Amino acid sequence: MKTMNESALTVADDTFIRSGVQTDLVSKKRLWAGRILSALAVLLLLFDGVIKLTELAPVVESFARLGYPESLAFNIGILELVSIVLYLIARTAILGAILPTGFLGGATATPVRVDDPLFTHVLFPSYVGVLVWGGLHLRDDRLRTLIPLKQPPEGSHAIR
Repeated sequence: MKTMNESALTVADDTFIRSGVQTDLVSKKRLWAGRILSALAVLLLLFDGVIKLTELAPVVESFARLGYPESLAFNIGILELVSIVLYLIARTAILGAILPTGFLGGATATPVRVDDPLFTHVLFPSYVGVLVWGGLHLRDDRLRTLIPLKQPPEGSHAIR
């Protein structure tokens, strides 16, 4: 049987030709699923970051209702946009996922404090976090190595 480093991979009598970094059809599907999840997360975070840079009435009203000074909105928006840029660059994608996770944690705690509805307000940042980390896990080999979601095969040298 050929290894992943060889020019082709044979699985159940089907041969998949190596294409760039990805070595088989499953990897291509995983990569595209990760890209789609990541794109959804980026669009949501981009929208949130951009509206914080403006003085739109809903932003001002929500900051006041949640007990935050309106002056923080601009700085939070800038930090969110910087995080998005880091998330989109392959070398800094993990750092780019860690930073918005902190914001999403605060965005989860705040509606709990003001007794907002659970599924629409309290858990929504968690949904975005799942998109951020799920997308990155599907598209980044380094993260899958660091946090494997399945049991390594017997005889492998993975840490148990």
